[in-house]
Amino acid sequence: MSSLRSEICEWLGTDSAEEDSEGLINECVSICQMYNLTANDLQYKWEALSYGQAQKILRFTRESATDMKAQIQREIQAKNASSVSKSAAGTSSVRGKLANSSKFAGLNAKGLTGPLKTATQPPKALFGGMASVPVKLEQDFNGPIASSSRVTFVGQKEARQNRAYRYMYETLGERSETLDTQLDGFGELILKHYRDVGQLGHPSVFSEESCVVVGRIVLDAEASGPGVKLNDQSLILEASRAHGDGLRVPLQLAPDLKIRGGYKGLGGVGLFPGAVVALKGRNGGGGYFIASQILAIPPMPASPAPPSNVAASFDMCIACGPFTPDANLDYKPWRTLVSNLKASKPTVVLLLGPFVDATHTHIQDGMVDETPSDIFRRQFIAPLHDFLSQSPTSTVLLVPSVNDIISDHAVFPQCELDNEFSSDPRIRLLSNPARFSLNGISFAVCSVDVLYHLRKEEYFRRGEEVDSIVCEPEAASDPMSNLSRYVLQQRSFYPIFPVSLEVAHEVNLDVSHSSELRVAESPDDPGPDVIVLPSRLKHFSKVVDNSVVINPSYLTKGTYAALSYTGQGTGFPKDRISADIARLS
Repeated sequence: MSSLRSEICEWLGTDSAEEDSEGLINECVSICQMYNLTANDLQYKWEALSYGQAQKILRFTRESATDMKAQIQREIQAKNASSVSKSAAGTSSVRGKLANSSKFAGLNAKGLTGPLKTATQPPKALFGGMASVPVKLEQDFNGPIASSSRVTFVGQKEARQNRAYRYMYETLGERSETLDTQLDGFGELILKHYRDVGQLGHPSVFSEESCVVVGRIVLDAEASGPGVKLNDQSLILEASRAHGDGLRVPLQLAPDLKIRGGYKGLGGVGLFPGAVVALKGRNGGGGYFIASQILAIPPMPASPAPPSNVAASFDMCIACGPFTPDANLDYKPWRTLVSNLKASKPTVVLLLGPFVDATHTHIQDGMVDETPSDIFRRQFIAPLHDFLSQSPTSTVLLVPSVNDIISDHAVFPQCELDNEFSSDPRIRLLSNPARFSLNGISFAVCSVDVLYHLRKEEYFRRGEEVDSIVCEPEAASDPMSNLSRYVLQQRSFYPIFPVSLEVAHEVNLDVSHSSELRVAESPDDPGPDVIVLPSRLKHFSKVVDNSVVINPSYLTKGTYAALSYTGQGTGFPKDRISADIARLS
């Protein structure tokens, strides 16, 4: 704030201590905060407006500030109108899952006006070939967000077109290469952490000597039968082409199995289809690999302790959809939450979809008389604008769901919502999953119910602990903490593969883009300070390893999360973060 004021004073040529100039400086600071402008940006816009006058205006006054705000608002409205008109011109059929629905086809007769968004080819200007010029989007701005605590948002660096990829075009070669790359990355991590390993072995090669192998757990469906979970008799280990020729070999765990390098007190290790494991054992020629040890995947390191700074403090509200019960589209829980937001005025509001749920009975049965985009604007964008008008220093983050009918990217990982929904620079559109930071505190967010899916597939194998990691306080070992730990240790927002047929429709996993599911940029990077994993399981907020894990549950269940960060202190981020589950009043 002091830096911004100094730059504005330097531009205006005034002293902030002068009483008559204080109001003008405050007005300029307010404009910069509201529209995410620097002092130089404000100066350039004023010069452009001044030169457009019949006579150049040499002095910037309070009346000039009013004219400047009006001009900026006109530019935003013109940009939004252009975006909406382009979107409407390029779409004429119902989007995604309802495109072939005979029930929805009759809605125009009931009064549905305007076309729905369809999953057509993206505009060439945005998703063209190598020669195309990327378009700068509003939400790609990485400057400071206006906030009483100077919250600085740092989000995704890559271009939007990388996230808005064309799905359903993947090949078997792309899938296998992606899976191999994941295994090879974990192999390097194991060799770096367990220095006595030497080199990785081949699980299918007969040998009398023990070796360490890295592979992926696969369910032997033929041996286990349909509908049976993972167990001791249905384990298969799949190796990469670099360390096992891509072969699969039956896996047996020794009765005296040892768990090496895990947290002390956990008592075992969780296995599920797709889990990457490091095993020590041998293939003695019996047609299977017998493991005597499981080498725990090294935990993600903790983030360094940030400097003590009381100005870095902020508070945050986290809520996850559905935002309306299945019986109606009144969005009563959401309206109650908006009232709470207006009263508490949190610095940041994080909302995870689905916002307009494609699986809602009223949507599926065609019991609506407006487009899903109009529902979203009326039920969410308009109330958020009302909230921001009362709390102008707040910011809103929106993360979609694969069930959102307003999104034309219905696979996971999923790009952010269309830019037409971001009519205010304080409303930021994020991908699903998303990684970002606020005042240096890192967040990882995902709207897919990975905890529930892991719970359905988990097989917990107990063993004797050796060379365990001792931590204070003792590592949490309850079921919810273990499920969260799988996400952190596997470094993936969705480590299950393949997805169970029972829940495949909730994920729509695109394996060839699994690199977008990384919890951190590389396996050696620190884990997120806060990870948000909404689930139908019981809500919770707890510290797991070095991260604060939050399951706010669904807003239709009457719960959401309230987080606060205290910038002042000497501890690690997890020690300065408090998160509680709140109930709608």
